[in-house]
Amino acid sequence: MDNFQIETAQNVSINQNVAGIGDRILAYIIDFFILVAYFLITVFSLAAFGIESNSLASASIFFMIIGIPAFLYFLFMETFWNGRTLGKAALNLRVVKIDGSKPGFGSFFVRWIMRTIDISLTSGGIAVFTILLNGKGQRLGDIAAGTTVISERKKVNLRQTLLEEIPEDYVPKYPQVTVFNDADIQKVKTIYSQSRYNGKHNVIVKLSDKLAGTMQITPDEKPIQFIDRVLKDYNYYTQL
Repeated sequence: MDNFQIETAQNVSINQNVAGIGDRILAYIIDFFILVAYFLITVFSLAAFGIESNSLASASIFFMIIGIPAFLYFLFMETFWNGRTLGKAALNLRVVKIDGSKPGFGSFFVRWIMRTIDISLTSGGIAVFTILLNGKGQRLGDIAAGTTVISERKKVNLRQTLLEEIPEDYVPKYPQVTVFNDADIQKVKTIYSQSRYNGKHNVIVKLSDKLAGTMQITPDEKPIQFIDRVLKDYNYYTQL
């Protein structure tokens, strides 16, 4: 699934990380097995108390205790748990309004009613087809309710880690970088990246001087090239 940007009523742009179809299917499978486990545990528990569904009264009890909670599971869980079911929570998924606002009961109710067409009657075929075709992670129920399902997992890219792309024929220059540890280099990389992005060259110069002083060397490169070299050299010497 692709990300998409929405504009709220307050003119604030929000990037939505749309949940992948695989995650949504897995979340549904988790919810399904939770309902099956609930059914089995409840049936055995009722049987242990001598209640069996062989009379009208017993059948009514079975329906009240087993049928209604299972029937309303998705509606109640999403309504009272801020757009999540147990399956969605396990995969860090959440139902949200497409305009960035929090869904109300009406939105969850529409999604729940449409489950009959989207999922129950077609074994999820229509839901999968619509989600893949829509591009915003919406099945028919989501389109009708104005909602979608997002992933709240944080994506970590290469810039947010210690890792640096190093060519296979890379030749390190400063073995002194081993005086640093991972926490030091992570801090250096964070300051360096933010300073470059914000155009704060004075911070880069000070950072370069600090690194050179700690390493007890006099670099023959400009501050930007020197810091970049330190980051790559650290990766070379510590991740062999």
